[in-house]
Amino acid sequence: MRLAIISTLGALLVLGTNAQDRTSEAGEAAIKDGVAECAPYSYPPVFAKISSFPTIWQPATIVPNDTNAQAKWSSIMGNVPTNIPTKGTITGDFSNFTPTYSPSDSDCWWTFHQCVTPKLAGLPMDIADVPEPNTLGYGFDDGPNCSHNAFYDYLMSQNQKATMFFIGSNVLDWPLEAQRGVADGHEICVHTWSHRYMTALKSEDAFAELYYTIKLVTGVTPTCWRPPFGDVDDRIRAIANGLGLRTIIWRFDSNDWKANTGNITAADVDTNYQNLISTAKTGGFNEAGAIMLTHEINNFTMAEAIKFYPQLKDAFKYIVPVGVAMNKTQPYVESNYTLPTFEQYISGMTTANGSTTGKSNQSNGVTKISLFWSAGMATIVFGLAILCQASI
Repeated sequence: MRLAIISTLGALLVLGTNAQDRTSEAGEAAIKDGVAECAPYSYPPVFAKISSFPTIWQPATIVPNDTNAQAKWSSIMGNVPTNIPTKGTITGDFSNFTPTYSPSDSDCWWTFHQCVTPKLAGLPMDIADVPEPNTLGYGFDDGPNCSHNAFYDYLMSQNQKATMFFIGSNVLDWPLEAQRGVADGHEICVHTWSHRYMTALKSEDAFAELYYTIKLVTGVTPTCWRPPFGDVDDRIRAIANGLGLRTIIWRFDSNDWKANTGNITAADVDTNYQNLISTAKTGGFNEAGAIMLTHEINNFTMAEAIKFYPQLKDAFKYIVPVGVAMNKTQPYVESNYTLPTFEQYISGMTTANGSTTGKSNQSNGVTKISLFWSAGMATIVFGLAILCQASI
């Protein structure tokens, strides 16, 4: 991404000359040089465990001899429908599938017409908006981004928390950056291992995309996820539900990640933000709040978030993480970490048990680099950056 965006971030992104500390979350968070942030670094413990995970940025499959994963898949596969077919390709080519797909949408396929109410019995509705009026459920996809310190510093300066949808391969590339998301008190959700269209994957591989990402998020086991591109149907929802993951979608799209690709310009992204702001100001969310799709993916998308935050704050009565808007105080399997209620958050209590607003070395289960196996399995110490996948 263009280095010119650094100027948009202004004083928040100061080029530094000091030696960089890539051994702790606090050290990583102190780096102010956006280029230095994205220099690949290694965190030694990962090499001892790398074989326990799928190949980074490749579609996930259950790792050979991973008896825990195999047992977990066996425990939920019976509840996964076998009459819902795979759809298209993992890159999103549905041209050979859609013409034969029933207009009745019996699979509740979001990509087909944004279905969010499952037709398979026993599955909860997707979260596509938030119940609190005049409230924005604030969140960002595709993190952790290697150059996100200026953005996270800004959110901290505003005492603003968000829902961060982390990609497993990004977490493995940038473990200290992922740890900052937890340490800063953001809500962490799963965004799959390799960011492919999920309905194109066979069920066992879709399971692996979620299972290994759950194990990767630092110190916590999430209970929420967002499908890349929104591509989900009842087969994929059943797999996610078996792993304890609630599906979060959106109704408004900034298209920020598409800027300067195809026919989408930066001005188009500005217009999408402005349309949401205008809807809020004209009473469009008086009955229920909104979720807008935005991204941590590069410096442009983060700069846009900073640019429009004051306007969003003026247009909406409240801006909160999605979990807070849903009054979901237990965001993770681990019980030593809680989110504030909606009323607590809007009263000024933006963090609760287990989170911290500072950069510390406390041993409170949040500021460690601990990556957990899914519930009931062993804890491992993990972290690493191998590839510089994020753009600068």
